[in-house]
Amino acid sequence: MVTFPLLLEPAELQARLAEPNLQVVDLCQAEQYARAHIPCAVHLDYSRLVLSRPPVTGLLPSMDYMHTLFSSLGLRSEAYIVAYDDEGGGRAARLLWSLAACGHARYALLNGGLQAWVNEGHPLEHRLVAPQLSDYLVNYHPEVVAQRDYIMARLGDANTRLLDCRTPKEYQGEEKRAARTGHIPGAINIDWTEAIDTTRNLRLKSRDALLSRLKSVDITADKEVITYCQTHHRSAHTWLMLKSLGFKNVRGYPGSWSEWGNMPDTPIESGPRNRA
Repeated sequence: MVTFPLLLEPAELQARLAEPNLQVVDLCQAEQYARAHIPCAVHLDYSRLVLSRPPVTGLLPSMDYMHTLFSSLGLRSEAYIVAYDDEGGGRAARLLWSLAACGHARYALLNGGLQAWVNEGHPLEHRLVAPQLSDYLVNYHPEVVAQRDYIMARLGDANTRLLDCRTPKEYQGEEKRAARTGHIPGAINIDWTEAIDTTRNLRLKSRDALLSRLKSVDITADKEVITYCQTHHRSAHTWLMLKSLGFKNVRGYPGSWSEWGNMPDTPIESGPRNRA
């Protein structure tokens, strides 16, 4: 069976663009897509991928909605779907997390996204790609998703790690983006940007560097890891990073702090927290 790595390098994607079971999805800004994009890529506006119920944003839409959305893009359930964006991989990773939640098994992130593709001299296309409608099959996989009640039931669990992917100021409660500030009790903070190598066209850092950083805060592959940020945009990138390192039991929290921090009765910690 022909396979793709979870992290796909630009040179390998270029070599495989003609493969019939490959589909590429562009999550760049619409203006950027109109100027130039990877050949054959269909465009997805990020706002169509998430559900908002103010003040909560970044929710996972219904499976019926996801069926309609993915069918409108011409996506096929059996295809290898490669996603990219122009902002470090957050939007693209949220698409891949959403696909995983819908039961899709074959997907990849373009390592470095559009920046790596362009800076390393790969071809661009200027015509808009009109999707051919499909009948995408959705099969919800709840093990990809951590809702609020699921997290509440695991607070303090020795085999669960909560990974807060926001900035240190958000995590410590110094920056307010919801009615309440702070972080979920027991959560460890690693800003999602720590995983990005700005010297290598926004690729993920090396496997050794990432594993070392995670181990320093006792996040290891034998634990269940739940990632969250403000809306599960940044933390979707961290979810993808963990999956690329071989972590099997990883969930993302849709809604994230926009939900937890706007609830009147969810437990909260503030200030720095260091794991021994």
